[in-house]
Amino acid sequence: MTPMTPMTPMTAKTIKVLLADDQALVRAGFRSLLGRAKDIEVVGEAGTGDEAVRTARAVRPDVVLMDIRMPGTDGLTATRTLAGDPDLTECRVIVLTTFETDEYVFAALRAGASGFLTKEIEPNELRQAVRAVAAGDALLSPSATRRVIEQFVHHPAAPAGTPERLSVLTAREREITRLIATGLSNDQIAERLVISPLTAKTHATRALAKLGARDRAQLVILAYETGLVVPRAHPLDPQRAGGR
Repeated sequence: MTPMTPMTPMTAKTIKVLLADDQALVRAGFRSLLGRAKDIEVVGEAGTGDEAVRTARAVRPDVVLMDIRMPGTDGLTATRTLAGDPDLTECRVIVLTTFETDEYVFAALRAGASGFLTKEIEPNELRQAVRAVAAGDALLSPSATRRVIEQFVHHPAAPAGTPERLSVLTAREREITRLIATGLSNDQIAERLVISPLTAKTHATRALAKLGARDRAQLVILAYETGLVVPRAHPLDPQRAGGR
């Protein structure tokens, strides 16, 4: 696939999106939905992981909507390649999946994906998700984080981190990281700890920087992999999911 020629002039506020899916009809549907937003521009398409990587390097998108299951190089491998490319540090990958049945979701998050969407997502939710990822905001909503927790309970992964890695965090940063991983938003964290939402966000941002995590999604995964949060039988209850 070759990069698409933008139909309208690009502006500083335009979010550049690359669509990677082996089904042309799926790409056409997403392109149509995203094209209705004035601040989003689809700048390229790809039908395989290799094409996604080549096109991303050519058009430098802000966000890649990446299908996992594609022929040849799959979306997981492509995501890992993009996340590790020093020239694409501002590029964020959103995995497209049928969450309940796609066993590769967590591998994709560990590979560097910033979040995930189901292909049944509502049009406005799709556009809002792209904007959120491009802006570097909360890349997994509290509800989506809780779904990650549920899957960790049923499909726990082998630890990939070490508790010592968390030693760089202050006590407050560690506590906020734990609460993020149990599915709380900045506002909810602020209410629980009796601090301002801005303070909660500041601590979360510092934790991201210290741990070398790309975004909030990676912070959630890291919290589980290092044992900061241990999934229990009732993952939707933050006290049970991440109690000390």
